[in-house]
Parts: sequence; structure tokens; C-alpha cells
Amino acid sequence: MEKKKRKQITLYSDGSSLGNPGPGGWGTILEFKGNTKEFSGSEEHTTNNRMELTGVIEGLKRLKEPCDVEVVTDSSYVANAINSWLAGWVAKDFKKVKNVDLWQEYLEVSKPHKIKATWVRGHNGHPQNEQCDYLATQAAKAQQSAIQ
Repeated sequence: MEKKKRKQITLYSDGSSLGNPGPGGWGTILEFKGNTKEFSGSEEHTTNNRMELTGVIEGLKRLKEPCDVEVVTDSSYVANAINSWLAGWVAKDFKKVKNVDLWQEYLEVSKPHKIKATWVRGHNGHPQNEQCDYLATQAAKAQQSAIQ
């Protein structure tokens, strides 16, 4: 029986926080064979790192089958954690790690997928990163307006 080839997905994500902590937003683009879907959301009181990670989690939640996923982010925190730090954090039961709730949620939603993170420099003209930044910032501004 032939093994089904996994879909190759690129997940672009960015987070924004107006004040750290403060109102925040995340923006995510899922790309498959040239087709893209955009998502965004916000929280009333959060940090930039929480929004960066939430964008990745929300993107993964929208995948309907196991995929090979390249996460493209301008967050070295998220990229390094996914590629290097997470196994050690799990081994030490997340002692002295921030955002444990989100990292545990990430571990859960990432289980069916093979994930590699790629870091890109933010605000450097990368089209999808710029669009994710726009989505995240708009979501954060809308949240800020709703609070006021």
C-alpha cells in the first residue's frame, strides 16, 4: 500500500502587542500550492510573545489533516523554541518557562504534524510577514478601541 504524501504547508505568523503587556493581536497566513488563507484575532491583555505563539497555534488548529509545516516567523523566541528549546522544557516540566499554557497547547495541536520553524527578519519587506504584521496590528488596534 502506498503511503500518502503529506501536504506541504507554509504557516506565516506574527504577533503584536500595544504595550507589553497590553491589547494584542495575531495574524496568520496558511499557504498551500499557491493558495492562501488569512486569519487574525486579539486579546485584551497580553504580551508580544504570547501573540506570536498564538498565531502559530491558531494556524495549526485550522489544518484538517497531518501536514509537513514550515512555520515562518519573525519571532526568534518562537522559532528557537520550536526548533531547539521545547524538548528540554518538556523534560524539565516547563520549570522557569513563560507561557507554559500556550506551549502545552502548541504541543497538543502540533502532534499530528511535522514542523520546522524558519526565522525571518521582521519589517524587512518579506511580503507574507508584512501582511501578518498588518493583520496582527489591526487586530490589536481593534481590541484597543473596544477596550476604550
